[in-house]
Amino acid sequence: MKLLAHIRSKSRLKSTDDTKTDEKHLLKRPASDVWAAPDPTAAFSAPLLEELLSYVCPHSRDDTYTSCEESMVDGGCMLCDMRDLSQCALVNQQWFKAAQNLLYHNVRIDAVHYCDREEEVAKRRTRSPFVGRNESPKDASQERLQFFSRTVRENGFLADKVQYLKIAYMTRESCMSDIARTVSVLRNLLYVDLPDGVYRDEPSSNTLKQEVEHCTNLGYMKYVGGAENSFQSLAHSRHWRHLKTLELSHLEVESSTILEVRGTLDALREVKLTNLAMLDDSIFGPSINGSLPPLAKLTLQDIPNISADGLIAYLSQREAKENLTSLSIANTGISPAEYHRILASAPYLTNLEIVENVSRALPSSALPFLASRSLRTLHYEISNANSSPRGLKNPADSYYSYLASSILNGSLPSLSNLYALSTTLPILLVPPPRPAMTGNRTGNVPSPLKLGITRPLTLYTKTISELEWDLTLIIPPTSLDRRLSAMNIGPMSLQGPQLSPQWRDKGRESVMVGNGFGGFLAVPTENTRPGNAKVKKRQDSGAWMG
Repeated sequence: MKLLAHIRSKSRLKSTDDTKTDEKHLLKRPASDVWAAPDPTAAFSAPLLEELLSYVCPHSRDDTYTSCEESMVDGGCMLCDMRDLSQCALVNQQWFKAAQNLLYHNVRIDAVHYCDREEEVAKRRTRSPFVGRNESPKDASQERLQFFSRTVRENGFLADKVQYLKIAYMTRESCMSDIARTVSVLRNLLYVDLPDGVYRDEPSSNTLKQEVEHCTNLGYMKYVGGAENSFQSLAHSRHWRHLKTLELSHLEVESSTILEVRGTLDALREVKLTNLAMLDDSIFGPSINGSLPPLAKLTLQDIPNISADGLIAYLSQREAKENLTSLSIANTGISPAEYHRILASAPYLTNLEIVENVSRALPSSALPFLASRSLRTLHYEISNANSSPRGLKNPADSYYSYLASSILNGSLPSLSNLYALSTTLPILLVPPPRPAMTGNRTGNVPSPLKLGITRPLTLYTKTISELEWDLTLIIPPTSLDRRLSAMNIGPMSLQGPQLSPQWRDKGRESVMVGNGFGGFLAVPTENTRPGNAKVKKRQDSGAWMG
């Protein structure tokens, strides 16, 4: 009996082992035997998949030559977007390549999260093991820059993908050596955020600037007061031949020097000239050193010796007038009463920015209206140079009346966005509605052509002392409104303090919809900020960096 019990126990153990073996075998079955849902993105081309993933991380498509602070994407957190995009890379090999191209095309080294997660990771940085007993918390932004530098220095394939490197201000000012080591291997770099010392030729930035000079594809460079010698040497050096955007500020250079340097920059398309006391109209005319090339964007700021005649002479060239689409003029020798001449000389201009301080009203003689069929965005920021005595009309009011007359006359038919330092401009453009008629509905409604507003106009207004813009949306009446309306009114308007364009929160936005009988239906909007979403806590070792 003992023998049978012993044999039975062995057989039982054997059956148990066989069961475990079968389970192991099932676990090791090839993946082809397991049914899986087909991947709908398998047939997508690489460009299409990159375009779709760019919505996860919008700043990856930012190809502008603007700094990290100026190129912030509204409504999201850039660091969180990069984390989400890196998670997408884990789906399969196709997604990995697409996400990798986006992540390394435009690299951002941000200092903080722009969402609630920053409060969480800030607490983690103050705990061990991230902080020693007698040490201060680590600088997360500097750690990110060092990790990125090590990655591109060890992997030339990834280094060649980087074209835009945007670094937070405090990081680029305190980590010049790390930036120099990083830039030295980025052969296809088009733009990089640099410390201010590089633009001023400070001795402490010489090493970094020498490394940047090896980036022959660089598209943006700036020279500030103190870098006169470096700027003049650009006319004889062979680096940065592909510059597209050049910015000069507070330099003691003459127009002939600028034209001489321009002769070596054939790809130049955008020029910004700020506070150049020695500059005059000779910068526009042809000389022995050449002339300004056909530019797409021209910015003139705080240059008192430039006149309207010199700018119009430049625009008299056929290539110059056909290429110029954006013009910005602030505090120059060009009078606001002469802008109708400039608009007439620039038929393809789509963006115009005017910033002037005036002490006299417009002349009483009739001026031609501001007229342009191509202008879409207008910054008309006219302010008073001095405070007017009590009881006298402000000189700037006459300029806004002139602007309103030009718009209502139909001289700016393509205008969509208007910025003005006047709180009375909405009243000038939208007259108050007349009371509705109760008995007779045969009232005549003015045609939108007579009002000169044939398309929706977004008007941003404020006073010079305010920081935020007030939004007024002016919508011309449609044919349906004319048939159903019982009032003799102008365009519909959303007036009052609304949404600042810099704000991400649209909770204050309101919508007014006409009901067809002279009234309005209020439709509230409910929007939540993407950055306010709760973030799931992660306990990985690098969570303190965000």
